[in-house]
Amino acid sequence: MSISAMRNMPSEVIEAVSLKSSPTLVTFESVFKTYDEQNWVVNDLDLTIHQGEFLSLLGPSGSGKTTTLMMLAGFDAPDRGRIMMDGEDISRLPAYRRDMGVVFQSYALFPHMTVAQNVEFPLKLRKVPASEMRAQAREALALAKLEGFEDRMPSQLSGGQQQRVALARALVYRPRLLLMDEPLGALDKALREHMQLELKAIHKQLGITFIYVTHDQDEAMTMSDRVAVFHHGKIAQIDRPEIIYNRPSSCFVANFLGETNLFAGSILDRVDGTARVRLDDDGSVHSAQCGGGESLPGSRVALAIRPENLSFARPSESAISAQVCDAVFHGPHCKLHMRTTAGTAVCMTFNPSAIGRAVPVPGESVRLAMPAPHALVLPPP
Repeated sequence: MSISAMRNMPSEVIEAVSLKSSPTLVTFESVFKTYDEQNWVVNDLDLTIHQGEFLSLLGPSGSGKTTTLMMLAGFDAPDRGRIMMDGEDISRLPAYRRDMGVVFQSYALFPHMTVAQNVEFPLKLRKVPASEMRAQAREALALAKLEGFEDRMPSQLSGGQQQRVALARALVYRPRLLLMDEPLGALDKALREHMQLELKAIHKQLGITFIYVTHDQDEAMTMSDRVAVFHHGKIAQIDRPEIIYNRPSSCFVANFLGETNLFAGSILDRVDGTARVRLDDDGSVHSAQCGGGESLPGSRVALAIRPENLSFARPSESAISAQVCDAVFHGPHCKLHMRTTAGTAVCMTFNPSAIGRAVPVPGESVRLAMPAPHALVLPPP
């Protein structure tokens, strides 16, 4: 599911859906990792990975996601804590004994070997008989849609084809986990989007556990059963993609996944799961859903709302006043860039034909409403 597909999904519908229960395969228990003895790259990480799920580790550079993958693969070891798999501590187990396939962004193909030889290589290391090895390699190449490429050299392949060879090599012995570190990063946009669908189909077909590292939000949202958002070596939030998009737990998560408007304010009062917030910007009062953190009367908070959930206010509605700075046409929708009278940047997307309204021009003043079901109270950044 892409970000655009999640927009305007009611939170009550999202919360009514639950992941199918599946057994735990891997757990990280209070794992720490440092490379300079001063800063924790991974900082007290607890993570549970379920059998058969597609889990993406998402975050900016330096957030700890790749280090987490490398420790799971066995190429690195925790300084503290432990990594458990099926109840066994694998923290110090050599990589070759972990039954995991790994695909890197660079593909790491052997340039002097043919496609078939590259794919057969892991089986040779495992001393698989020649006839069985060829059969398994053919099956893996068919899975990656590389029939007819067996005798080609890596230099004769496109980037997308090389990525498929690396994937076939990682899957040829049917590992329990497939670990992927930015495997689509070197591909162009169209091919990357095509390969996302291919990976998702292969995961569904094989049913093995996929762990996928990326900094691309749409990539994580498109393919994953769950997404773990990393920040400063910790998991800021882990959940289904639609939950994280529509119910972020912090300003960092809200900002990292798509665009979000954030307004500073204070809680006036709270009833059940809804709070009324007075904005610092212009003193207007808005109702919103209570998200992460405390939301007691008087608490300082941030009010978050996605650009697609803002609307033009009716005369009777509580609204934010803003002046249009720029209007950008994006085909099916228009994006407005605005500033409030206090200087807060605001972004809004809408379909002019759907609401029967002309696109405001730069310099025009508008009043914007925040529908309570889509506005979220978060801890201040």
